Amino acid sequence: MPIAGCGEHSPAHGRDRVWANAAIELLQADKRRSADTHLLNPIFPGLKRVSIYFKDESTHPTGSLKHRLAHSLFLYGICNGNIREGTLLVEASSGSTAVSEAYFARLLGLPFIAVMPRSTSCSKIDAIERQGGACHFVDSPSEVYAAALRLADERKGYYLDQFTFAERATDWRGNNNIAESMFAQMQAEPNPVPEWVVMSAGTGGTSATIGRYIRYRNLATRLCVVDVEHSAFFEAYTSGDRSITCPRPSRIEGIGRPRVEPSFLPGVVDHMIRVPDAASIAAAHVLSERLFRRVGGSTGTNFYGLCMLAAEMERKGRTGSLVTVICDSGERYASTYYDPQWLADNGLDIAPHCARINHFLDTGELLA
Repeated sequence: MPIAGCGEHSPAHGRDRVWANAAIELLQADKRRSADTHLLNPIFPGLKRVSIYFKDESTHPTGSLKHRLAHSLFLYGICNGNIREGTLLVEASSGSTAVSEAYFARLLGLPFIAVMPRSTSCSKIDAIERQGGACHFVDSPSEVYAAALRLADERKGYYLDQFTFAERATDWRGNNNIAESMFAQMQAEPNPVPEWVVMSAGTGGTSATIGRYIRYRNLATRLCVVDVEHSAFFEAYTSGDRSITCPRPSRIEGIGRPRVEPSFLPGVVDHMIRVPDAASIAAAHVLSERLFRRVGGSTGTNFYGLCMLAAEMERKGRTGSLVTVICDSGERYASTYYDPQWLADNGLDIAPHCARINHFLDTGELLA
């Protein structure tokens, strides 16, 4: 019977609620099956005072940290009434976010289109299409935002918009977000409250979640965000000017943006480091050799920034722990970061950086 004073509910409204309830249960079931990701603690012989931990997000069903973001964006859209049965979903992404979103769209039986530059690698296109998504191409990386919004509007779909909603779709107070999981896994470690958490910025959403959680829990941990060449985040942080843009695209896939994305919250960041692209890729190579499996370029950026902070702690005789994230597997980058010809074509000499990082890990001394 209708609720008093509210009138009759439309059949369509009832069907929407039934579909939303079923969709949320499917998303939660996927999350229960996935459980949580591991926290790795490799031993580096030269580090006597500092312990390093890696939250391994590459083990998610879609192989990257973006699995968490896509799950949150879908819940956000459904609970706000924007994603319904049959809704066309559109995203501006040529990378891991699109792969994860295509996975969840197929899980819910929804059509999905990723808007991306024509220069996107065939391997990325194939990964999205294998998850059931379609690809829409534009000429320039800077066109993806407007094109995705226009496409969603023309086809009466919903623009997932990771760059705007990443920081608000995740419940940063808890709900098994990456920060809550990370700190819970650290509880029984010798230094359970890390000196630093190091995180690169793509949308800015993960760093926002971690920074907010640190403050919410009143922890002494500091957040360092590492940025790459041809990215607007570092300059915006140091200058306070969010209007800064970078005309060239980042070579480290998944992070670095030509503009300051709405989800980037500099107010929760304690420190930023800019990492050269050659150093990011070198760090990925070194870490891959020591973990006996390949990691992606953004993980290399994280690891290089972490090494700089660890070196400072070792130099000052400080004991403590540092935590960062393995964002995805390096197998996705066999034809780029792990291809000597690609490195040569892009003018990237990683050998000096590899030698410097290996020397630090073996001796605790970071050479100039």
